[in-house]
Amino acid sequence: MAPVDAATSLEFARFAVGQPVRRSEDPRLLAGRGAYTDDLDLPGQAHAWILRSPHAHGAIRSIGTDAARAMPGVLAAWTAADLDAMGYGEIRSAPMGKNRDGTPMRETPRPALARGKVRYVGDPVAIVVAETRMQARDAAEAIELDVDVLPAVTSGSAALAPGAPVIYDQVPGNLQYDFRFGDEAKVAAAFAAAAHVTRLEMDINRVVVCAMEPRAAVVAHDAATGRWTVHMGTQGVFGMRAGLADVMKVPVEQVRVLTGNVGGSFGMKAGVYPEYICLLHAARALGRPVKWTEERQASFLSDQAGRDHEVVGELALDRDGNFLALRVSSIGNMGAYAGNYAPMIPALGIQKNVIGVYRTPAIEVLARCAVTNTSPMGPYRGAGRPEGNYVMERLVDAAAQEMGIDPIELRRRNHIRPESFPYVAPNEMTYDCGDFGAVLDKAIVASDWNGFALRREESRARGRLRGRGVAQFLEVTAASVKEMGGIRFDADGGVTMITGTLDYGQGHATPFAQVLAARLGIPFDRIRLLQGDSDELLAGGGTGGSRSMMMSGSAIAHAAEKVIEKGRAAASAVLEAAVADIEFVEGRFRIVGTDRGIGLLELAGRLRSGGRLPEGTPDSLDVRHVDGAVPSAFPNGCHVAEVEVDPETGVVEVVRYDSVNDFGTIVNPLLVEGQVHGGVAQGIGQALLENPVYDENGQPLAGSYMDYAVPRAADLPMIGFASHPVPAKTNILGVKGCGEAGCAGAMPAVINAVLDALRPIGVRRIDMPATRQAVWEAISRARM
Repeated sequence: MAPVDAATSLEFARFAVGQPVRRSEDPRLLAGRGAYTDDLDLPGQAHAWILRSPHAHGAIRSIGTDAARAMPGVLAAWTAADLDAMGYGEIRSAPMGKNRDGTPMRETPRPALARGKVRYVGDPVAIVVAETRMQARDAAEAIELDVDVLPAVTSGSAALAPGAPVIYDQVPGNLQYDFRFGDEAKVAAAFAAAAHVTRLEMDINRVVVCAMEPRAAVVAHDAATGRWTVHMGTQGVFGMRAGLADVMKVPVEQVRVLTGNVGGSFGMKAGVYPEYICLLHAARALGRPVKWTEERQASFLSDQAGRDHEVVGELALDRDGNFLALRVSSIGNMGAYAGNYAPMIPALGIQKNVIGVYRTPAIEVLARCAVTNTSPMGPYRGAGRPEGNYVMERLVDAAAQEMGIDPIELRRRNHIRPESFPYVAPNEMTYDCGDFGAVLDKAIVASDWNGFALRREESRARGRLRGRGVAQFLEVTAASVKEMGGIRFDADGGVTMITGTLDYGQGHATPFAQVLAARLGIPFDRIRLLQGDSDELLAGGGTGGSRSMMMSGSAIAHAAEKVIEKGRAAASAVLEAAVADIEFVEGRFRIVGTDRGIGLLELAGRLRSGGRLPEGTPDSLDVRHVDGAVPSAFPNGCHVAEVEVDPETGVVEVVRYDSVNDFGTIVNPLLVEGQVHGGVAQGIGQALLENPVYDENGQPLAGSYMDYAVPRAADLPMIGFASHPVPAKTNILGVKGCGEAGCAGAMPAVINAVLDALRPIGVRRIDMPATRQAVWEAISRARM
């Protein structure tokens, strides 16, 4: 039996699962050779500009487009009346369950262009198409928009208050969805019997997504076939194709979506936007490709925002600090139109994630989703997972302070124990595994917990207040759907993986290739990834909810099994041996007990050449496999932050940050650590900096990076990263997902640290963002 040579074995080991392989696409991207949507120009293309409402709320009296249509280079201008005449559908949020009174959720269907009313600053009211972008922009400014301005409301609680401006006739009291989960009577009884109840009011602030690449699309229409080709940034072409076809009221086969490189999304680019419908209409009406790229200032207005919840959390404990029950009541701001999955976030998102790593016998979650005159709400890195963990970790810290129990001990006392798995939780989830106590112990060591007192004294000597915050988190990854795992053996000797998730910055090509190389022994540099062509997909759930490796990785692994199955049949014909005598080892099929064999790629080439082989021999090793949905996984971890506060200015600096995480099997630790870094950065940004303010008329006061603070490099510490992997039992790879964990750990860890720093001077509440102004004002009030 011929052994695999040492060089080949070394090559396999270098790119094995668990190795920190660098992203294969980075040299191309860093050299400026990426292919983003705005880089594309099609022959004969025209350019679109969207006119947006300058008013937050008002009745449209008229929209005059005659002057715009007469301007140089203008090809067309359309309003809602024009698009309505075409019979297009409307954009709708994903369906939800019933309200607590049994009635259905009140929908806020969104037309491509505002019809009858404008409901937020930035609401699209018209599209202009011209030969050049500047001609389209100039013409849009000539459109005469006459609006009867109405009072506006921008916060969820204000929208639900008696007498608030009515935004939709079909949504009385602006209450779109009224959600309740849990055993109300059991929770009430637990609170009545509790020795201690901790109650906190918390604002989870709205954030602007701030993807590096703004939204853009280039749309072409083939009149002969009636088919659109849409080049755009997405989080998954398969779902986007279905969404566009649904609104256009055409079969999905009439839409092809192509996505190249995407410069970030974080949930924001997952769904259909009004501009896309306008572009599909324009391309068909004009018989020319039409291109549109959003400007940054308009992105602040038109992109779906994230978070924005007003929460009351209550935790009931016995006299020993054991959790008895949890009640969470929140108001979720949906904006003017509920974006993709928006009502799920304060409802199911909190329900599934709020208990975290703790034994909590009974829970009740109530959420009221309110429409307001602000930009539409949608998923943002975590979509309920960071919010749920934030609520619980704030409550645990507050309970520890109020009861005089060490916060670490209180957490340990209430952990779900390893011997409890599978653990049936009161949130209707079944946790498969975890080792939460060990993760906490490792985080204490990593953060030099016992050395904090000396660091606090050193800070005090410099006139600074030092605080420490700990936060454990557990996330329920998004529900899975069917996913494609395609493997194609190309004529040039390469191998293409085809799957329906989509890389918008995660670096999928490298870890997916590591999975395939481990299964089939294919050289790493021969493997390519295809995700961004809807015509190539049989299924695809897109990327979101920390599930890409669970879905695509598992689908690719199962597809590899089918390749081996086909390969054994083909090799038996080529090697003239029984299928039962063929084994597959490190990239070669061979006859058991002999040195006779054939490499996988050689066999694929042999089949492609079409030589004579017995009837029934597979004609290729290509596989187009669709995996069934896999259960959710439960990534978890413990993050510890230390901050310094300048009491004279309110400036907060995160000076130390450590994390220990359980992501199950780690395919590529380098990329996983990078995902944690990114999530922590966004969590710190939300905790300390980001705050899109509206005035009393609904005008956004933070419309650019001159007014809206995102974290810079100087705002971030070195981020410690360590692992305590407990492989998941819910998928073939044992992976758990990591993309959103940084936010879930950072938000509560940082705010707990700020409160720890300020508690000695009497500050008991601080909300996100803990800006220098907010902190200074809290200190000033405490000193009065």
